Amino acid sequence: LDSPLDELDSIYDRYHQVARLSKHAGGIGLSYSRIRARGSLIRGTNGHSNGIVPFLRTLDASVAAVNQGGRRKGAACVYLETWHADIEEFLELRDNTGEEARRTHNLNIAHWIPDEFMRRVETDADWSLFSPSDVPELVDLWGDEFDAAYRRAEAEGKALKQIPARLLYSRMMRTLAQTGNGWMTFKDAANRTANQTAEPGKVVHSSNLCTEILEVTDDGETAVCNLGSVNLAAHLGEDGEMDWARLDATVRTAVTFLDRVVDINFYPTEQAGASNSRWRPVGLGLMGLQDVFFRLRLPFDSPEARELSTRISERIMLAAYEASADLAERHGPHPAWSATRTARGVLHPDHYPDAEPRWADRWTALRTRVAATGMRNSLLLAIAPTATIASIAGVYECIEPQVSNLFKRETLSGEFLQVNTYLIEELKSLGMWDARTRDALREANGSVQDLGWIPEEIRARYRTAWEIPQRALIDMAAARTPYLDQSQSLNLFMASPTIGKLSSMYAYAWKRGIKTTYYLRSRPATRIAQSARGTAAATAAPTVPVPQQAT
Repeated sequence: LDSPLDELDSIYDRYHQVARLSKHAGGIGLSYSRIRARGSLIRGTNGHSNGIVPFLRTLDASVAAVNQGGRRKGAACVYLETWHADIEEFLELRDNTGEEARRTHNLNIAHWIPDEFMRRVETDADWSLFSPSDVPELVDLWGDEFDAAYRRAEAEGKALKQIPARLLYSRMMRTLAQTGNGWMTFKDAANRTANQTAEPGKVVHSSNLCTEILEVTDDGETAVCNLGSVNLAAHLGEDGEMDWARLDATVRTAVTFLDRVVDINFYPTEQAGASNSRWRPVGLGLMGLQDVFFRLRLPFDSPEARELSTRISERIMLAAYEASADLAERHGPHPAWSATRTARGVLHPDHYPDAEPRWADRWTALRTRVAATGMRNSLLLAIAPTATIASIAGVYECIEPQVSNLFKRETLSGEFLQVNTYLIEELKSLGMWDARTRDALREANGSVQDLGWIPEEIRARYRTAWEIPQRALIDMAAARTPYLDQSQSLNLFMASPTIGKLSSMYAYAWKRGIKTTYYLRSRPATRIAQSARGTAAATAAPTVPVPQQAT
């Protein structure tokens, strides 16, 4: 949802919309960048505003009270632009210390970051903080227009405060390290390549709860996306190679189904129904990428794995766009077709001159066809987390490496103790899956790196997310980005995060053109505390410290 307007009626109307969406199992992404900052003048009463935090406290209580279809408590993420003067208080919302009246323990928080801020972090320049009541235009601008307006506001003396950009950035990193929250999402990258932002006034103001959806919003349009995921593990042929023809067929079926959901779905709010009918976006993603790499015996951070990942995303986009053109030929393009970049002949990969498509002839044919038929859907690709459905399907979730070779997962469907069956098969073939290896695996919390009797090649292949360089995860995500017209839920992993390491990692993600990132996973948050061992341990099996997969 777009930010409520800077007026009381709009703020409380947005509470109502969020409650309605949450009641019907919607995960909420909500901008709050239009609400005036603390201390700003309220002309009607000649008083001063308390800023965004008290309103977010009310939202926090509402999200906890209105659960998702009676099955789990509501979930929401609030996005704030980094020039907002309440940004420092925003960073403290998830803290476990301080004034409880200014904490929101049920809300996730995320930053909506313009490139200008990151450039000033690079150059160690100052960063100006404003109240939206003084610079209302900044919320609806991105790229060069935002940069010019921001600098003009500075020159006109409208800033409430200046702070070294690196100091604010380090505070953002500290919040990530302490809470895993304060997700880093990049405003300009999101808008620059978005199919829906071709016309002035159409702006992506935030992502969703899981940071994979990027759609335009305004006061009258609430972005909605119908999600689905392809199980890649089911698309390996008997020869051990990707079955591209089968993948095409699956994608065509999935797009057809997801498009039909647009028509038959129930929309809790008028704004959601209007937006979805106008743009008809869907979000087809994937899961089981790690399974594919295991079966092909590819280390997750190998060049071959990165290339295969990119080709998979390219093929899914090709098949999805072709399916959408098929639907447009039968039913007509979506109502907002003329307002998209695609209608102007610009496909999403065109924004990435370094992208090298493998199936060039199919892309050429697709361009010709889309120019004639249009597309049924404005957006088609988004990689969601898939935590629960991947467990049900028995594969690793979305695009992530495994977090352990042995872990317990807790989902709404129950608890699952999972052991890496691919590792077991390889070790059995070598005669190494014995009591010694099993005990060592438990003692090492699911890591094989210190099990020296296992061949080095196997240990490299079965590294966990904690043992893979995060640069490799970012590079793989950047390589598939040209073939994702929305975004991807990209978790990053750091066993013992420091502000210095995090600063470098997220700056690198920005430079590589990543649109959004999701949780920062730190090692202590993924472990289950080891139970105390009493005297019964001599006769009973010892309690195993099994890592827990975060959902």
